[in-house]
Amino acid sequence: MLDGMPAQKRGKEDEGAPAEAGEEDRVSALPDEVLHQVLSFVPAEEAVRTCVLARRWHHLWKSATSLRIGYLRNEPVSVTALERFLDPLFLLRGASPLDTCNIRIGEYPDKSDGYLVREWFRHVVACKVQEFTLHVEDIDYTEPWLELDDRTVVSQHLTRLKLHSVRCHDNFLDFTSCSALEHLEFEKCEISSATKISSASMKCLSITDSELSDDCRIRIYAPNLVSLRLDTFWGWAPILENMQSLVEAFVRVTDDCKDRCKKRCQAGQDCNCEYRDNGNIGNGSFVLLKGLSKARKLVLISGPLMSIFKRDLRWCPTFSMLKTLLLNEYWCVPDDFSALACMLEHSPVLEKLTLQLFSEGPDHKFEVKATCSKKRSSAISEHLKIVEIKFNFPCERVIKVLKFVERLT
Repeated sequence: MLDGMPAQKRGKEDEGAPAEAGEEDRVSALPDEVLHQVLSFVPAEEAVRTCVLARRWHHLWKSATSLRIGYLRNEPVSVTALERFLDPLFLLRGASPLDTCNIRIGEYPDKSDGYLVREWFRHVVACKVQEFTLHVEDIDYTEPWLELDDRTVVSQHLTRLKLHSVRCHDNFLDFTSCSALEHLEFEKCEISSATKISSASMKCLSITDSELSDDCRIRIYAPNLVSLRLDTFWGWAPILENMQSLVEAFVRVTDDCKDRCKKRCQAGQDCNCEYRDNGNIGNGSFVLLKGLSKARKLVLISGPLMSIFKRDLRWCPTFSMLKTLLLNEYWCVPDDFSALACMLEHSPVLEKLTLQLFSEGPDHKFEVKATCSKKRSSAISEHLKIVEIKFNFPCERVIKVLKFVERLT
């Protein structure tokens, strides 16, 4: 039975005997730091099995600085199966420090499974982990998210946290006690009961395919944020508080968002949705654009029924540092173009504009490039050099955009 004594530096008494007479065990002769690096590339289940290789390896796995749990097979492992391995593993490892930890979880049919995962989460944080990924596989349950507790995460070592298919609450999302946290990712998560995500140290934030609140807008406080990705969410669009250090942002608002125009959706008519104060915001208050106004690179994509960008444009901020801008067809409504014109007029140092019309990413079939002349409108940035238009097929709406750009350039 393996004991819980911490691994020591290599000595002669720890070296394994040669596999055959006269054969040198060169691997076991490597320093602990190198062997720990080797163990970091294999699933934790296999790392533990190395204890039978030689005397040198008996305790080495206990002080490995990286754990990959639940990756032994192609299919994810249930919480019940992981419990039989993880509880003894954490007991024998004790508080040995971790650089990285990845946990992948499959089935969790019992409510008590959530309690186990929450305990594992806290244990890993207590081991001074720096990079932590908790990935719950997508399984078709009535409750698709594994719930984390609502205690504040406290760590001076955690720098990167990635969560997949979990439910988070208010206190958990207060990362002000994680002074080293720089990267935070939510993928297919549920944070609908939260009112704020806050971190003074965070530099990169990604929220994709996640459910936000249906009752009020979540506030995102990250004054030192450098990179933001807000891609496809349900609920009200979040309020982005001032992000003075922001360099780049990708924001996609789809028709799943609560900020939709119900009148146009039902009757195909124009409306004044942008004048309504939905989601507990006051008149004259920004939701998205103000927080993005210091970015140098922006991608703004919206579904046709969304009203949140139109609402923010009523008090359009100045994008004083914006040099690269990509917009989709939402900003190019034929016979109007007021949204596009407003963005251009408030981007005084813009150098490159890309209009991605009715296509996704690199899958477009046609691309038109225009070089701006010096005889442009005085309201348009004098630095604007290139306008790119990408589309799948020519149609009347695309032709109208082309004519508008022709007048612009």
